[in-house]
Amino acid sequence: MEGMGKLIVIEGVDGSGKATQAKLLTEALEKRGVSVRAVSFPDYKSDSSALVKMYLRGDFGSQPGDVNAYAASSFYAVDRYASFKRDWQAFYAAGGTVIADRYTTSNAVHQCSKLPEEQWPAFIEWLFHFEYEMLGIPAPDRVVFLQTEAAVTEKLLLKRYGGDASREDIHEADRAYMARSRKAAAYCAGTLGWDTVHCTRDGAMRAVEDIHGEIMALLGY
Repeated sequence: MEGMGKLIVIEGVDGSGKATQAKLLTEALEKRGVSVRAVSFPDYKSDSSALVKMYLRGDFGSQPGDVNAYAASSFYAVDRYASFKRDWQAFYAAGGTVIADRYTTSNAVHQCSKLPEEQWPAFIEWLFHFEYEMLGIPAPDRVVFLQTEAAVTEKLLLKRYGGDASREDIHEADRAYMARSRKAAAYCAGTLGWDTVHCTRDGAMRAVEDIHGEIMALLGY
């Protein structure tokens, strides 16, 4: 779909700080007078995320691989389609800037990890054709990838749930799956032209404002 607006995606594995950086970017653009709107996926407040919720809590199997990459992708894609049609299509078409915490790019990262590496290019081609052409949601103008060290994000995920690992979804609880997703993310960032921001240094996260400043510079603000 061709729109008059701009779509900027903040991407990264779980625990990389996507929500925080998407919020800071949105607030910074608002202060600069940009017509901006924030969206987040999955849209857990909407009925459209029902299949995503069922998948992540293990209703279709306790392991991520129990649902194949194409089926799982369709759950997330429908949620994005519903959000676009009901929430931000008119804003985007009128020239607004949309900041997305996750997007189709998350399917590329998390679902590639279920497939042999030689199948990644074909899957990504199918995914982008399905969402951007067949469903008709916009392709991003820029994707900012928050790269992090595994040990750091694992600590942050445990902190998110107060140390209770039983509260993790089937993605977060499967460390081998998360490692594959991290590898797939690096592949996607490198081959798809994403802007990479290295968010960890010396075994710890960089300061939030430091990362935000780098993102602003990358985007030309």
